[in-house]
Amino acid sequence: MVTSNPAAGARSRLQLAAQVVGAVFLLVGILGFIPGITSNFGAMGMAGHTSGALLLGVFQVSVLHNIVHLLFGVAGLLLARTPSQAKSFLLYGGIIYLILWLYGLIINLNTPANFVPVNTADNWLHFLLGVGMIALALLLSREGVRTPRAARR
Repeated sequence: MVTSNPAAGARSRLQLAAQVVGAVFLLVGILGFIPGITSNFGAMGMAGHTSGALLLGVFQVSVLHNIVHLLFGVAGLLLARTPSQAKSFLLYGGIIYLILWLYGLIINLNTPANFVPVNTADNWLHFLLGVGMIALALLLSREGVRTPRAARR
């Protein structure tokens, strides 16, 4: 197990996971602003269900949606500094994504309630992200409470 020792610069697996997740969100936020990677780039709206831009030709995005990804990415990178903050980012971020998944299932995607915007592909990606982030938070935070075999005897 790698422990967090600020003097040595070592990171726990929990911190590394939060850092990687944050970096991926940051990358996705940037890619959402790149024509070609985002199809129908000229149809990107500031927010709302009428934005016609699709990241990777699949995921509906808007300026607001991309900014949310960028902010989530920055939060992940900043909160990866300590194990407890990394766990909070992954756990509560995962809960937020599960709430977004439920919200996307409940609302009519063709109404102003879809202000981010999301489509069916986004909804299921939000589900996977939520479950994955929560799983990382719970599984990797258990590393810190394990006791060595010799100590258990």
